[in-house]
Amino acid sequence: MTVDSMTYPVGKGRSDAFLDWLQMLSGAALIIFVLAHMTLVSSVVVSPEIMNAIAEKYEHLYLAQIGGPVLFMLFLFHFYVAARKIPFRREGQKIIWSHAKMLRHRDTWLWIVQVVTAMLILVMGSIHMWAVLSDLPVTAAKSAARIQSGPWLFFYIALCPLVVLHVVAGLYRIAVKWGVVRDTKRTGLRKFSMGLAIAMICISVVTLIRFMTLAV
Repeated sequence: MTVDSMTYPVGKGRSDAFLDWLQMLSGAALIIFVLAHMTLVSSVVVSPEIMNAIAEKYEHLYLAQIGGPVLFMLFLFHFYVAARKIPFRREGQKIIWSHAKMLRHRDTWLWIVQVVTAMLILVMGSIHMWAVLSDLPVTAAKSAARIQSGPWLFFYIALCPLVVLHVVAGLYRIAVKWGVVRDTKRTGLRKFSMGLAIAMICISVVTLIRFMTLAV
């Protein structure tokens, strides 16, 4: 056994790299889904008929019946591979928190934002998917009726910014970690990420207002 093999567990390093790759791919797939989903739902702002037509097309292609459960499994898988690096014990959480405060590094705080939002989205996202998939087909009237009843409006007011934060932070960290954007371009990437977050929040707010004012 060489010194290098004693010092660096090659097998573990390769498996971690492979899981990091799977985490990135599953995260990128979920980001694409969120953007596509936002396009579908926000189309109600233009016209409920347009949203119904898009949803009907998805239904015809079985993207809801088959894609919904597949999406949920991808959602759980992404959380599973990402959870490897999350400290669940109190001691580990204290260490991460103290290091973040000591280093004052923006990307470290961004990772903490991702962790916190991931925990909340895991629960709230599961509730949202269950509510939608258990009441197919998707229509503008059904979505509006759900948001106009009970605590659902407050539920989505909380969920939307959490998803936006997680998606934008994830997109930023993928670009940085995998060398899509070099260090010298990080300032531009931050500005783009901030603009994207503001745009997504604005679209979400306008969409919720439209659902609240839609006759059901």
